[in-house]
Amino acid sequence: MSVTVLHDLLELAVKSDASDIHIKTGSPSVFRVGNDIVDTSFVPDAALIAQFCHQVATQEQLDKFMQVGDLDLSLLEDEIGRFRVNVHRQRNTTSINLRWVKNTVRTFAELGLPDTLGKISEVPRGIIFLTGTTGSGKSTTMAAMLEYINQRYRRHIITIEDPIEYEFTDNLSIFEQREVGIDTESFQSALTHALRQDPDIIMVGEMRDKTSFEAALQAADTGHLVITTLHATNAWQSINRIVDLYEKDEQDQIRESLSNNLAAIISQRLVTRALGNGRVPAWEIMINNAVISKLILEDKLEKLPGAIAGATNEGMSTFNQCLLQLVNEGQISEEDALEASDNPDALKMNFEGIFLTASGAGTISG
Repeated sequence: MSVTVLHDLLELAVKSDASDIHIKTGSPSVFRVGNDIVDTSFVPDAALIAQFCHQVATQEQLDKFMQVGDLDLSLLEDEIGRFRVNVHRQRNTTSINLRWVKNTVRTFAELGLPDTLGKISEVPRGIIFLTGTTGSGKSTTMAAMLEYINQRYRRHIITIEDPIEYEFTDNLSIFEQREVGIDTESFQSALTHALRQDPDIIMVGEMRDKTSFEAALQAADTGHLVITTLHATNAWQSINRIVDLYEKDEQDQIRESLSNNLAAIISQRLVTRALGNGRVPAWEIMINNAVISKLILEDKLEKLPGAIAGATNEGMSTFNQCLLQLVNEGQISEEDALEASDNPDALKMNFEGIFLTASGAGTISG
């Protein structure tokens, strides 16, 4: 652990329940609290920012930062907690963003997530994608899934992260956590070598390119469970994004591999809570079954939402189904639900008790 020159600012951020801290040279630092940007009176100069960078980064990392203009790392601040740190250049000055990582791994119930995620966590092999925009809670949900396994099963779990966020303590499972740039050269290298380290589960912090995806697919194809994140807003967009990594003549083969190896896609968004502070997770859950697999194989991705909506008995849910439930429970407002929806017109009809069938005909429930 360490004490940096930003200690007091980080302490104030945690006491304010801020998720992010934005620091610019010569400007007041700001916090993100919920959806709001909150000003502080702390104005760092270039010398202080440089001092912080030398406290948290190695000389090798700083040399690389000077070349490329970006640096990602983690910080464990004494008596405060863990932060994910991004240092970057803008307008020829150095800026810093820190995200507070609440290192206590919470359960699905504590996070407001469905029990279905526990069943998904128990699948023995395949690929599970957690998708969403930056700040949608993907890493927190993934940590909850790994801790669910840790509390129940004897597994060897290898995590590959850039940087490490949550630190896991062995319970029934055994964890090895590797940080890119410190413990391993790259995601690809770590994934390739992980197959020789007798893992049951491989967690990859983020799927960034075709090469890392192919390594993950190989791991799934050889009987391992891979859990990873992807920047995509929903299930069909996730499939599209993966397929688009490949040339046209390769895409049929990758669809076949996905149809066989995909376990589930969990997409997540955070919506402002109707009463009180904070945000509530909304989700879309697609579990690979015979229907989903066939649609992926035949490139009929536009039919995936209908297949998900019709399989609630299997634990699946579209965003609109989840948002409607959250509104009915009083957790979020109709206005915020509509803003978060992929199909607000359909959701508006749902609020009125009208639900469209696959053919487009409407049915009215009492």
